[in-house]
Amino acid sequence: MDRQYQSLPFRELGEQAGFRRPVQQQPARVTAESPALEVMTDLCRSSPATIRPQAPVGGANQYMISRGVRLLLVVDERESVLGVATATDVLGEKAMRIATERGIKRDELTVGDIMTPAWQVEVIAYSDVEGARVGHVVETLRRAGRQHLLAVDFEDLPPKSLIDAPVRRTMVRGVFSISQLARQLGMVLQTGGEVALTFSEIEIAVGR
Repeated sequence: MDRQYQSLPFRELGEQAGFRRPVQQQPARVTAESPALEVMTDLCRSSPATIRPQAPVGGANQYMISRGVRLLLVVDERESVLGVATATDVLGEKAMRIATERGIKRDELTVGDIMTPAWQVEVIAYSDVEGARVGHVVETLRRAGRQHLLAVDFEDLPPKSLIDAPVRRTMVRGVFSISQLARQLGMVLQTGGEVALTFSEIEIAVGR
């Protein structure tokens, strides 16, 4: 016999209603010997901040502020990663130089104009991260002279036909950032999450 279901009672939403957001746990404090995974933003657990290449540069800056991030994955309609755009790309000399070269205003630039294309983005393998320590991540960032680092894994896509070989697709799995490292190492950040850390400060913090 089928169960009889009763409708649930309605209520009024009312004025000035709010909405819930995901509860974000405070990142754990770390040392140089802590597992590197403890300072990685794992995209299997939190949604990445993405943007389309045709978005205006000013909109990208506002989106970064609202998400509390300094790096965006630039993706197309199929969610293929076309490149990355950082706060430095958006606010630094790069945007002004490109605008000047093209004879347009900075606000007329799009994210696609200032992003670093995917073929120029150096990444590390997630399999290497699994056995690494925070100190390894710091040294990698220091040598590269960057504030962000992407970790990737891979997925095998089914072949299009019986005679085709499977296609291995690179997938961005995680993001490391200097600002998150600083927070978890217990360093003081400037107001609003805007940071300009030197690598020597990071090295001191992790006890090199």
